[in-house]
Amino acid sequence: MSSAKERRSVVTGMGVIAPNGVSIDAFWKATKEGISVLDRVTREGCEHLPLKVAGEVRGFDPADLIEERYLVQTDRFTHFAMAAANLALDDARLGRADYADSPFAVGVVTAAGSGGGEFGQRELQRLWGQGSKYVGPYQSIAWFYAASTGQISIRGGFKGPCGVVASDEAGGLDALAHACRTVRRGTDAVVVGAAEAPLAPYSVVCQLGYDDLSTLDDPVRAYRPFTDGACGFVPAEGGAMLVVEEATAAEGRGAPVRAELSGHAATFTGASRWEESRAGLAHAIRGALEDARCAPDEIDVVFADALGVPSADRAEALALADALGRQATQVPVTAPKTGTGRAYCGAPVLDIAAAVLAMEHGVVPPTPNVVDVCHDLDVVTGRARPAELRTALVLSRGLMGSNAAMVLRQGSPSPS
Repeated sequence: MSSAKERRSVVTGMGVIAPNGVSIDAFWKATKEGISVLDRVTREGCEHLPLKVAGEVRGFDPADLIEERYLVQTDRFTHFAMAAANLALDDARLGRADYADSPFAVGVVTAAGSGGGEFGQRELQRLWGQGSKYVGPYQSIAWFYAASTGQISIRGGFKGPCGVVASDEAGGLDALAHACRTVRRGTDAVVVGAAEAPLAPYSVVCQLGYDDLSTLDDPVRAYRPFTDGACGFVPAEGGAMLVVEEATAAEGRGAPVRAELSGHAATFTGASRWEESRAGLAHAIRGALEDARCAPDEIDVVFADALGVPSADRAEALALADALGRQATQVPVTAPKTGTGRAYCGAPVLDIAAAVLAMEHGVVPPTPNVVDVCHDLDVVTGRARPAELRTALVLSRGLMGSNAAMVLRQGSPSPS
């Protein structure tokens, strides 16, 4: 076995359940074309609430990918995660036969910021409306942050190291870093990612306490980071799951390598202290570059956090300048999430998926609904931009104060 320092973490499979597509192909087509799917909230029970615009996952039937015995035990956020995990495993060509003799060689890590709000609300309504006898036994587990990790592990027969990052949005990148550390310690593969379902009425009411939430009713103007019209963010459902493998193990079974997760770092600067996030995010970027042994001028594209709050956008632009120097004004910056909304912990994992696809196809996807950039950044707007992309930087910040950065390197040659 190679030493921990020699054990590299590579992405061999990806699965996406997002507002703009419930497969990698659909997600990438919409992302590359800059299609915005933000629209009025239609989820039952949310009609009268101040949140008017969000990114909903539509046309998704979990029964197409998940057995009934698992569906009845789980919330919508776990349905997304399990379905995305299915797609990622298929994409990685990792089946039970590959680990039948070594189930402890595969682990699972997910991140979650809100848990199973829809399931929990339904059962509590039964409790207070009909009595305790009408509350199902799965109420004890379906709402729990770790439910997705547990169900993916049980369903797949994965007995390796498992964990959950209960965090704010940056937890999506932190979960990937946790998977990389797990690989370095000896695990061959980790199913990792995040998916959220924050559009149940109870969950929406909880989010209304966020000052940074946009309550505009115009889908085109509700989420426009890096512009003079920035007025906050809109939430979204969905997320992505990846299969991360030790490079030698992936090579040994002939798995295609889509990208390498090369470096990560995280900091904490406190809830909604956006001016202070400049220093925290810059420190995370420097740390991720150092971990990846990557110079600032090697970064070919930045997938921005793009909160949509003027002070936060300004802090992010300045953090990039602090960490990348002159490269900050020259490197293409994009934020595809402006067309789908921010899926909390799922958002940066979707950005990771988009970054991998961007490097594979040699194109920087645009930032939907953004046209009048007011910061000294080369934000890609309007149309996708062809570019040779070997290294990508993905950024994420959470409303509770976490900052994270991750560096990815290109895997196999671009598809024809």
